[in-house]
This record gives sequence, structure tokens and C-alpha cells, in this order.
Amino acid sequence: MPGKRRKAPGSAGRGFQKLSMAPITPFDLIVVGGGINGAGIARDAALRGLRTCLLEQGDLCNSTTRWSSRLIHGGLRYLEFGELGLVHESLQERENLLRNAPHLVRPLPLMIPVYEDARRGMNTVDFGLYVYDLLSIGRSVPGHRRLSRDEALAEMPGLRADGLTGAVVYYDAQVTYVERLVVENALGAAAAGARIETHTAVDKVLLERNRVTGVEVRNTLTGERSTRHANAIINAAGPWVDRILAAAGRPLPRFLGPTKGTHIVVRNIPGLTDTACYAEARSDGRPFFILPWNGLVLIGTTDTRCDDEPTALRATAAEVDYLLAETRNTFPVCGLTRDDVLYTYCGVRPLPRQGLRDTGAITRRHLIRHHGRSARGLTSIIGGKITTYRHLAEEVLDQVVPRLRLRARSCTTDRVPLPGGEASREEVLRELATFPAVPATSHAHLHAVYGSRAPLVAALARETPELGQHLCPGSGAIGAEVVFAVREEFAATLGDVLLRRCMAGLGPDLGRAALPAALTVAARHLGWSDARCQAEEAAYLAEIAGLAVPAGARPGNVV
Repeated sequence: MPGKRRKAPGSAGRGFQKLSMAPITPFDLIVVGGGINGAGIARDAALRGLRTCLLEQGDLCNSTTRWSSRLIHGGLRYLEFGELGLVHESLQERENLLRNAPHLVRPLPLMIPVYEDARRGMNTVDFGLYVYDLLSIGRSVPGHRRLSRDEALAEMPGLRADGLTGAVVYYDAQVTYVERLVVENALGAAAAGARIETHTAVDKVLLERNRVTGVEVRNTLTGERSTRHANAIINAAGPWVDRILAAAGRPLPRFLGPTKGTHIVVRNIPGLTDTACYAEARSDGRPFFILPWNGLVLIGTTDTRCDDEPTALRATAAEVDYLLAETRNTFPVCGLTRDDVLYTYCGVRPLPRQGLRDTGAITRRHLIRHHGRSARGLTSIIGGKITTYRHLAEEVLDQVVPRLRLRARSCTTDRVPLPGGEASREEVLRELATFPAVPATSHAHLHAVYGSRAPLVAALARETPELGQHLCPGSGAIGAEVVFAVREEFAATLGDVLLRRCMAGLGPDLGRAALPAALTVAARHLGWSDARCQAEEAAYLAEIAGLAVPAGARPGNVV
């Protein structure tokens, strides 16, 4: 991306070394929730000079953010609901991410095929994208282009030809590893002085005369209980926002009206190219994506109301059937069945509570609520999008800082790159080539995961060459990443390492092949005992079991 990058005070770049945990002292601000919103708020707050503490009950990016479609997009369909402001905001933030996290966020072409019986005709789609282009002034990606039927089939030969009238191709962006986007925001926060505590649940919000003073917390791995004190708390707990409000012991209203989104992952689809497909479901007219992703294909999503416990959510047979049937309708030659599904995932969208029958019509714009009457100093975040997390953080802190009556620097996150965004891909690959213990087959992987911080990982293999060995075939991950994740990136469990740090756990086998090597590294270099290794392996297998294809799915049954 063009332009010379500027580092703000406390930003983490290629010289970033071992993290030092900020001490437990009275903080200016406590952020509850380690998803993209919470991590983004913590980074912005720390860069402004606020004494900041981030608390997350599980691991970073352990819930809603992780179970998304992994798109950084302007929200084309929001135009249908007249949310032009949200679309413009999203498109500007897409550009910020392409510029400040180029190793994680990359342009993605998408094709919208248009059929004779579609709810949205060719002229409607074309006009919508014309407006989309106008709202993305200063964009770094190409504008949209209209294709005839033959041109569309030439570019994406697997498409259903029957009834096809043409197509439109446009650009958005994809964050392959959204987990890393969250981790890098937390790293940036820590480098600027924030304290990051994972596996730390908030059991009680402390109040004195209707003013927050802190929280009581519990370490979910050790059971240890303690308190953290601050004058302001930002409740960015996603689907647990209402639960945190209940922990304040005040009659606060319920804010969430969550919906569930399910995805499936398959190996490939004949006729699908590097261009993604954004199609209209034939059964109900809902838009859904068929996305090239991580060497696989990601298909989703559904959108149904859901009040279930987020950690207990699983894809249903009906949801899998629906996605398979609609994909077969769009790509008839694929012949997908449930046997082709490698794994599934689903999550809760923590949307505002609205009495709308159409879940797609519920706004994706975030809401910020300060509970001044019942719990002064407590602010809740409802909803939001991955794409706009940075602007959300800026908006929240612009409100909170004046209430704290503190002197703080202005927001710089729109121009300060994330910790891995300090150097170009070419520079990073050249530097990785100077580490003989790291195989060349891992260089692209290391850059895609760590960006300009990749040489810090490789340096561990220079000191201990055996850490340059692959964890498993195919992923490119090496042993050094296990050590690096625990020592430098807040990882505490094997699941943290494989699923949310080195990303080996998102391959076709969900990281099963990497388990033996990863546990060997942890035993030799992190001091894990045999008993702990056995417990970590069992916990990991239990975690990925929740991503299994549900029994009873039958191709052809559509919800």
C-alpha cells in the first residue's frame, strides 16, 4: 500500500520484543470483552495515554468475531435499507485496514450472478454498485464492472447457466485470519501500556452510589479471584453484554436481540475461481457468500433469531442442508453433499433488540449506551461490524474521555499500522530468507500470519534450529510459533495456540495433524508436563468437536 507509515508513541513494530505485563493498579478504563471491538477500544485508549485494562473471559477472539464471514466490506445490502452513512463509514474503514494491516486484509473480487427469477434484477444490482462506488471515494480497489451472460460464464464457468442474464463484479476485502486482527490490536494495546488479561471473567461490577469503581474477576483457569479498579468500564462483551449489565446488580434494560449465523467449510467447488460469489438464495431470496478462503471454500451465512447460550451453539442439520442446497443451485456441477463438509461454525450476532420480523433488516450500526442514571461510568456497546471496529473505538473514547476529565492524546489509529503492518511483503520475505532453519515453504505462511513481526518468530529457530520444523504438512506452521504464542501473544492453552495464533487449526483437519509436534514443543520448551499435555490435547479435541457436521443432514432439505 502506498504511503510511508508513521508510528505513534507505544505502537508495536518490527522491533517489538517480549511483552511486559502492565501492573495491577487503579486504571482509568477497564474494557470487558476481547473480541474485535474490545481489543480495538483497548488499543485506542492505550495509544491516547489512558491506563487501560482489557478483560476477556476466554481467549482473544474466542466468540462472535471469530465466527464471521471474514469479510471487510462496505455492506452492499445495507443500501436496500437506506443506511448510506453506515456504508460510507464501512468503505472508509475498509481503506484504513487495507493500508494499516495489509498482511491480514487483502482486496477480494466478488461476482454477483443475476438470474431471470431473482428479486434483484440486473439494473438494480448495477445501480446499487454505482452508488457503492460513489460512496467509496478514494478507494484503492477497482470499481465495479457489468458482465454479459457469456462473459460471466467465461469468468466463473461453474455457475448455473439456466436463466442467467449477466453478472456484476466488484471489490471488497477479506481478512483470512480475523483472529490475528484481534490479537494484533491487543498487542498494540499492550505495547502502549495496556494490561491484557485473558481467561478472566467478570463476576461483579462494583458500584458506589451509582458510580462504577471497578470489577470483581475470576481467573477461569486457576479459579483465583481478585478485583480491578477503574473510574470507567466499557462493556464490549458482545453476546454477553446483558450478562455484564446484570453483574452490576441494577435494573438495567435488556439491549440484545441476537441472531445466529452458520457457515460450512468445504475443500473446493468446481468452476469457482479466486473470485468470490455473492449469490441470492433461490428458496428465500437471502444473499449468501461462497468464498475462497484459506485454501478452502467458506459458505454462509444463515440469519435466524437466537437466544441460546453462545458457547453452546452448534450448526443444525437444517442449516447445513440449506447452505448445501443453495450452493448446488448456484454451482450445479459441484454436487456437494454433507460428506464434502469439512467442518461448520456458527455464532451469535449481538444485534440491537428490535421488533422487526426480517432479521436482515436489523441495523448493523453499533449503538453506544452510557448507563448514567443507574451505573455512572459504565458504557455498553451493542452490535457493530468487524469492518468498522476502529471507528467504533474512536467514537466510544471520544465520549468517555471527556466524562473522565482526563488529558488524553487524540485518536491516531486511522493512520498507525497494526503491529504486523510495518513492512511490505517483499521486505519480510527477504528477511525470512536469512534464517536457514526456517524452511522456505513456511515463509508465505509466516508473513500471512505475523506480517512484519514474522522475523521475530524466525529468530527463535535461529537460536534453536529444531523450532524451524513444520508442525504438520500443508499449513506451513513451525514449532517456533508455539513458543512465540505463549511467550509473546497471550496464549495460555493449546487451543489458543493452534486456533487463534498460528492458525494451523483452521486447516481441513482442524489441526489434528499438528497436535503431536505442538505438544512436543510445549513439553520441551515451555515446560508442560505429561499430565498437562494430555489435558490440553483432550481439551483441544473437545473444542473442535463442536465444529463437526451435525448428524442427520440430508442434501436437498431447505430451511
